[in-house]
Amino acid sequence: MLASIALLSLLAGTPGDGTCSSTQATAYTQAEKTIVETALANENFSTLVTALKAAELVEALSGEGPFTVFAPTNDAFAALPKGTLAELLKEENKGTLQAILTYHVAAANLPAKKVVKAPYLTTLNGQRAQFRVSDEGVFINGAQIVTTDIQCSNGTIHVIDAVILPNTKDVVDTAIEAGSFRTLTAAIKAAGLVEALKAKGPITVFAPTEEAFAALPEGTVANLLKPENKEKLQAILKLHVIPGRVYADAAAKGAKVKSLQGQTLVTKSEDDKVFVNGAQVVKADIDTSNGVIHVINKVLLPQ
Repeated sequence: MLASIALLSLLAGTPGDGTCSSTQATAYTQAEKTIVETALANENFSTLVTALKAAELVEALSGEGPFTVFAPTNDAFAALPKGTLAELLKEENKGTLQAILTYHVAAANLPAKKVVKAPYLTTLNGQRAQFRVSDEGVFINGAQIVTTDIQCSNGTIHVIDAVILPNTKDVVDTAIEAGSFRTLTAAIKAAGLVEALKAKGPITVFAPTEEAFAALPEGTVANLLKPENKEKLQAILKLHVIPGRVYADAAAKGAKVKSLQGQTLVTKSEDDKVFVNGAQVVKADIDTSNGVIHVINKVLLPQ
């Protein structure tokens, strides 16, 4: 706590790159320039402004807000792997660029005094970014916040020294890339649910491990993968999916949510462990572009 207070004092007094410091600024609603106008007036954000224009986000961030933007400097963009920025600025990659830039924005006004108390940030992208406070400073997903509380008419800018990157892969591609969900991904393909689980969402998937599938009675998986059992397989897999992006901290509070299969799933917390219909969440909050994955140790079966 003392470290947080000391850091807050330090951050709150950091000058705002020529715009204003938090001690000099009036309330953000009284500032004259929007977030975009403030960025345009500061040469350290020229790359960010170029990216915002390419992603067609200028109008959105010029709106009423309030917004909080964690703004990478030109040097932060330059530190990306060679060719990355040029590729992202291409028209065909506008969706990916939008996902990255909105990962730096929150739909709320968050001054430094709130940032140092928050464990995470829910971004406009939909995914969470994690805060970390240490003796070295305050960080968001590993990027250090180097300047705080640049007040704008529609929110606040905090300057960061690196570009933070969300997961740009969907639920299906994330599972495939992980390499530890071979049976699950084979089942999704056999059930013809790939397209549905790659849709915009958001969705939450409770993903059984390989061991969970292996624990089913012998021959069950092989039988379910047969074309004639496609509907049964669909029902089982849909039971593992609920609408919305539900993180473990919310699930731990206890909830009843109807699955895509139609049956209600009940979540609860016991001994600091989260369960869904009796299956334990062994790895939580794997963020993806269209939802979140929780790994569970049992296959859920319809009643």
